[in-house]
Amino acid sequence: LDRLEANQQIVFRYCEPDGTVTPDANFNGSVRSIAGVCNERGNVVGMMPHPERAADPILGGTDGLKLLSSALEYLNVGA
Repeated sequence: LDRLEANQQIVFRYCEPDGTVTPDANFNGSVRSIAGVCNERGNVVGMMPHPERAADPILGGTDGLKLLSSALEYLNVGA
């Protein structure tokens, strides 16, 4: 975990809507509130929250689209 921190490989943490990391926001109790990490090159990301499961109203919500759309926009793929 210290190595991931030092290499800036922690890309997501459970947090409040304003970005504050709190114990209450860490609903599954992950260590250091870590929700996502990347490899050393930064081109592969793994995350525990599954935005694809919240990307269609039929699945109960569309909050996941915010993350997926911003990733596509960043990559210039279009959303």
